[in-house]
Amino acid sequence: MPTQNDGENSVRLSSIIAPAFYGVHWDIVEGRHTYYDLYGGRGSTKSSFIGTEIPLGIMEDPNANAVVFRKVGSSISTSVYEQILWALEMLGVRHLWKCTTSPHKMTYIPTGQVIIFRGLDNAKKMKSIKVAKGYFKYLWFEELDEFAGEEEIRSVQQSVMRGGRKFVVFKSFNPPISQSNWANQYVMKPRRDSLRHKSCYTDVPRDWLGEQFFDDAEALKEVNPRAYEHEYLGNAVGTGGEVFENLEIRAITNEEIARFDQIYMGVDWGWYPDPYHWSKMHYDSARRTLYIFDEHRANKQSNEVTWNALKMLKGVTESDLITADSAEPKSVGDYRSYGALCRGAVKGPDSVRYGIKWLQSLKAIVIDPARCPATADEFTKYEYERTPDGEVISGYPDENNHSIDSVRYAMERVWKRKGQ
Repeated sequence: MPTQNDGENSVRLSSIIAPAFYGVHWDIVEGRHTYYDLYGGRGSTKSSFIGTEIPLGIMEDPNANAVVFRKVGSSISTSVYEQILWALEMLGVRHLWKCTTSPHKMTYIPTGQVIIFRGLDNAKKMKSIKVAKGYFKYLWFEELDEFAGEEEIRSVQQSVMRGGRKFVVFKSFNPPISQSNWANQYVMKPRRDSLRHKSCYTDVPRDWLGEQFFDDAEALKEVNPRAYEHEYLGNAVGTGGEVFENLEIRAITNEEIARFDQIYMGVDWGWYPDPYHWSKMHYDSARRTLYIFDEHRANKQSNEVTWNALKMLKGVTESDLITADSAEPKSVGDYRSYGALCRGAVKGPDSVRYGIKWLQSLKAIVIDPARCPATADEFTKYEYERTPDGEVISGYPDENNHSIDSVRYAMERVWKRKGQ
């Protein structure tokens, strides 16, 4: 890592930035991305990293300013403001900054550039965000999950990200326990201009956190592994209401797909508002792992149009078996008349329950969120219904499950085998 030098003192950045963030630091320096979404468990030092990068960047670029957001303004003084103060001290440049608390503001004395802080609980404060020189190059949304959702974040960005050539937008949070939380869903959606980085305390030099921190983490791991996984490792371990607790949402590489031999395809018929949904997957019986790596979803499209889409867009051939919902025999017949090797799923008493229980029994269901966004969304949000008192109702909801149904149909030949 390079050295920060203010002309009087020099500080090795490696003494402030944890090794897990070296790559992110150079990505920022080289301007490879606009959005940096940093998430992870307690003690991962992600906020320390961002609090260091912002003043560093301002001191390097005379036109850069920064605005730091918390959802609730009263939390600024004890969180993001203190975090950047710490960074200024560690960088040995505190004397170059004028820092005030009413309002919360930091001014780089040599040039007048500023870091300002705002809480989004007061919409009127947004109208007063202006700078005399340069533009807001840096934005930081701390504790992203506390904001109302992507629409609120997008509205703020549209208001602030003006007049500049290059922007760096940080979003940081500890993942909420539920997979369906909007912030957890947000980081699953790939964007070319975004870098997503997950970290936890094990990525940090031990002496930075102290032995007590590691002792506390190990103690929780012993008595409550689920809480440890959420709080310290930063995993969304669920609320207890998720139907599928074995999901692994990640990219499935082309190299992995090239090795897939047994391929299965399923279709859940639909028109509007219920969509048509086709899924493609591979099942590794030795590892009891299902890989879902392609989908096609459509509304208000005829059977002929969807079949042509599968052939032209997805490379499906007339020798590829598709297992479809047998509740629409006409649609199955249509596909056959177009040349598709299509069969209706064999339904019977409790077939839905047996199919879902088989999916739940797998070691892992791996879903690529870029290739299969609708599938990833439905599987992660599929939860048991509850009574008004919060009690879980037995049985599986029959809504927002189109991809799940298509997967059940596709895998019917497997889960109906004895021992599978």
